[in-house]
Amino acid sequence: MREAMLYEKLDDKAVRCHLCAHRCRIREGERGICEVRENREGILYSLVYGRLISQAVDPIEKKPLFHVRPGSQAFSIATVGCNFRCSFCQNYSISQLPRDHHVIEGRSVSPEEVVEAARRHRCDVIAYTYTEPTIFFEYTYDAARLAHEAGMLNVYVSNGYMTDEALDLLAPLKGDRLLDAANIDLKAFTDTFYRKQCGAHLQPVLDALISLKKRGVWLEVTTLIIPTLNDSDDELREIAAFVAEGLGPDTPWHVSRFHPTYRLTDVPSTPASTLRRAREIGREAGLHYVYVGNVPGDEGETTYCPQCGERVIPRSGYRIGKLHLRDGHCANCGAEIPGIGM
Repeated sequence: MREAMLYEKLDDKAVRCHLCAHRCRIREGERGICEVRENREGILYSLVYGRLISQAVDPIEKKPLFHVRPGSQAFSIATVGCNFRCSFCQNYSISQLPRDHHVIEGRSVSPEEVVEAARRHRCDVIAYTYTEPTIFFEYTYDAARLAHEAGMLNVYVSNGYMTDEALDLLAPLKGDRLLDAANIDLKAFTDTFYRKQCGAHLQPVLDALISLKKRGVWLEVTTLIIPTLNDSDDELREIAAFVAEGLGPDTPWHVSRFHPTYRLTDVPSTPASTLRRAREIGREAGLHYVYVGNVPGDEGETTYCPQCGERVIPRSGYRIGKLHLRDGHCANCGAEIPGIGM
């Protein structure tokens, strides 16, 4: 266990957690919504500090981050737990383990060992992913500091429910950032969807996205498109408009295919035609980079130069072909292709 960061003590040994937008009031002996932060005698503890449930070496494209050191390897880590309860979670066996089975699992791995393992596997990126990294914030914070000292990047794959207090530590408005890039799920554009399917609200996610952008974190946005729940043209246009106008037209938007899982098994897989329509909607909204996910071989996996149309980063699944880039610019026309290490 490790005493939590970002909480305040209240009366009667209760505490208020300020890590995520739920801002749970936690009475003595109880846990927050995430089920991995527990109040013991008026002190809030993280129950998952240094307890890895999963680690792997992944292509950075799997996160998905298409504009962060293309072709590089990310050392990916996670603990159990999540502050959402998405009915369609693909990693529910670990994200929902504390909630569904009331257990905390994971093997002991220190932040120093995480960075050493990343170095040993020749990874130059550490990705906090699979479950929600916000709920193992203290662990990510310590590992991220060591990673930067070792010359590695830090990336979050997140639901975007973190508070400004958390972002002040990860990516201060003034001073050095620990968080270099993030892929944030923008799961829908209605509060009804967030409440019914995720146990959360939409607005905090929008606020965090804008805050991350202001703080200079490289952002990519993913929307898992689920038939009948968030796939209408109107809703897709709203999402695309928010990304284009609120975050900027160079912000990559990944539209990804849903497959039935966990508690949402009565909805069919997303037709590839829906994803291609979403891609066109994104481009009509002014987005320069809209990617189709979970449809290997689709042309929507490739990065095209928005100025001349050159295939600057050909992709098939998580594999990339020869890059047509020169110092972050299109090798054909010289237009800038934004990102990190392009």
